[in-house]
Amino acid sequence: FAKQSANQVALIGVDDDWCQDIARTPRVAKTISVSVTRDIANGYGAPHGILSDLVAAGSVEVDLRYMPALRGRHNWQNAAMAYGAAIALGAEAKAIAAAMMSFPGLAHRMQQIAMREGVAFVNDSKATNADAAEKALASYDNIYWIAGGMAKSGGIAPLKQYFPNITRAYLIGVAAADFAAELGTEVDHIIVDTLDKAVATAARDAAADAEQNAVVLLSPACASFDQFKNFEVRGDAFVDLVRKLPGVVMTHEQKKN
Repeated sequence: FAKQSANQVALIGVDDDWCQDIARTPRVAKTISVSVTRDIANGYGAPHGILSDLVAAGSVEVDLRYMPALRGRHNWQNAAMAYGAAIALGAEAKAIAAAMMSFPGLAHRMQQIAMREGVAFVNDSKATNADAAEKALASYDNIYWIAGGMAKSGGIAPLKQYFPNITRAYLIGVAAADFAAELGTEVDHIIVDTLDKAVATAARDAAADAEQNAVVLLSPACASFDQFKNFEVRGDAFVDLVRKLPGVVMTHEQKKN
């Protein structure tokens, strides 16, 4: 920021005290605030999933709520930052919105890979600890959760506030018994040991769910090394298992030639 010139833009998130201090520091560049937790008078905000451009003459809005690759507040913040950077470089709001809608997401990071009769399948294999899994559990509210592997310190205790979002948990790997103990009576769960059994059972249960927006979510909150070489191999195995389910429709990026 200190090396910016007057014709440049500084995009700064203001949803924590540390970054608010940065935003208040005088600088030469034009400073634009970004928030996804509250409405702001001037800047780029998305507290309810609708990205509002309050800098442009006449408010511009981009609805992020139904973009599969941009679920959750953390992704809304990413989208607001990307929007601001693209606007600063001369892109048009409509073109940015279209690009966001077609963005497939990153592999193994809250990546929606398929749909089957209204049930979404999400590959979040990159979530190798509770902090990473938190983002996914906070983004859905009817979750058939596949979790487990080699647990890291702290287990899943930090995720307790999101237990109400989990309809049923399917536990795999060496952490299965410990995770079952932590879930206790708060979350319906079953130990299935392996990923193939987890996918088959979760897909069956989610298909029978009368509620809307059911999600089969692989977000293990664990390292993969007990059963897989790394999280990428684990995520690819999940994709292959989902692809073999009858009636599944894979996203364009995941279809095999």
